[in-house]
Amino acid sequence: MNDIVDSVLESIPKAGLVVAEVSARHVHLTQADVESLFGPGAKLTPKRRLSQPGQFLSEERVTIVGPRGRKERVAILGPVRANTQIELSKSDCVELGIEAPVRESGDVEGSGPIVLEGSKGKLDLRQGVIIAHNHIHLTPDTAKIMGLHDRQSVCVELLTERPVMFKDVTIRVSSSSCDRMHIDFDEANAALVNGFTLAHVVR
Repeated sequence: MNDIVDSVLESIPKAGLVVAEVSARHVHLTQADVESLFGPGAKLTPKRRLSQPGQFLSEERVTIVGPRGRKERVAILGPVRANTQIELSKSDCVELGIEAPVRESGDVEGSGPIVLEGSKGKLDLRQGVIIAHNHIHLTPDTAKIMGLHDRQSVCVELLTERPVMFKDVTIRVSSSSCDRMHIDFDEANAALVNGFTLAHVVR
């Protein structure tokens, strides 16, 4: 059985395909902001590993507050980062009353403001909220098989009951990656994504 699974997985990139994964709203925090929200010396507690190596869903949750509303128990992903970043869908931003740009992860300069509430404190951030630019994580071996390179922009079709073509999807190549396309809930809902979904990279 394992041989069959391995054979199927190996055939996916050769066909120009990648698994699409839906990324719900979530928060990345600096260590200083973890302590501001959850107390001095607090650390993120891993609850479940994520598809990207070394990353995890933490036990801790946070409330995000905008001018028009709030969302409670928002996921925090670890490990801690150099900059605090809040990734929302456009629908989330409209509901909360937040203006946020479409950005690559890590590019938070001049991004949307937000208030974060934890169990031991609150942060009033002047920036940090982005709508994540859709992207594909690939290992160097997979990128080579697919004839793609880091920072390349491609078109991608989600293979669903309602196929949707996304343009300007960024390829991210790293030896610490797992092969996945990341989209948010707005994008997933537009394409009627339901369960295991493949995406076709159009070159």
